[in-house]
Amino acid sequence: MDLSKLLTLRELAQRGTMAASAKALFITPSAVSQQITLLERDVGVKLTQRRGRGVNLTTAGQTLILHTDRVVRILKEAEADIATLGESLSADVKVATFPSIAAAPLGDTAFALQLRHPGLRIVFQETEPAEALTALSAWHTDIAIVDDLAAAPDKHHDTFDFVPLITDCLSVLLPEKHLLAAHDTLSIQDLANESWALDSTSSSFDIFLTRLCVSAGYKPRVNAHCNGFEMVAGMVASGCSISITSGLRLVAPLKGIKAVPLQPRVDRSIFLAFRKEERHHPAIKAFVEESLVQAKLLNDKDYISQAVEAVP
Repeated sequence: MDLSKLLTLRELAQRGTMAASAKALFITPSAVSQQITLLERDVGVKLTQRRGRGVNLTTAGQTLILHTDRVVRILKEAEADIATLGESLSADVKVATFPSIAAAPLGDTAFALQLRHPGLRIVFQETEPAEALTALSAWHTDIAIVDDLAAAPDKHHDTFDFVPLITDCLSVLLPEKHLLAAHDTLSIQDLANESWALDSTSSSFDIFLTRLCVSAGYKPRVNAHCNGFEMVAGMVASGCSISITSGLRLVAPLKGIKAVPLQPRVDRSIFLAFRKEERHHPAIKAFVEESLVQAKLLNDKDYISQAVEAVP
């Protein structure tokens, strides 16, 4: 059996349609269909069946995917073992990350690694934490940056290793001349009568903030569903809205905005996640270790605290 055809079947199992699988594999839907047909001819049984607009795997297809996963894991372990024998570090490392952590410290991490290991190429892909774990499962990324708002690390320990990176403290964003901007701290209850700007591209953070308000006895009155943090900041600076953001967004000054810490303090934990098979891969270890170094440089900020454990 050809491994590339097995990986195409695996992609189809995850995506559910020929079109989505083709997009992920950078081939045409007809090429996906042809590879599945050839694989079925190789094994002599039906592996897929049509269901509405999508495709489901038969029992034989599901069984074959389990074996494919095992094969891929063994190959990745072999790749990691061989990489440790190399004299220089040369590899592409794909990192799925969300915007606020991408701003700091990951850019500095990539730059430092580029200076130390010219053959190491870090490629970032912006994605939400839950989607990042899906990409990690599908071997579409090598490292996923996730937080505990969208992902529960304890649920994935059989598959992934998680390294704590940063504990991020949330703050209220207010227009500089807002009456509440004079406060040293604010509670969620203090914001009950305000108009909110929320970043709708971050569904997990959006849901978390809504639940936070509901737990305080009200539903936030949203006057801006924003397609990114830039619009959120613009709405707040203009005086139209308030919002809540992570401490990582405060690394660079926000013009026209006063950030006030929440009290009681509200934190989120951020982790680096990678597949257990690759925990000893030199490129993965280099990225994790440098990320922890860069995270420590943010430790003197009052909106970010460090929570580092040893690299597995």
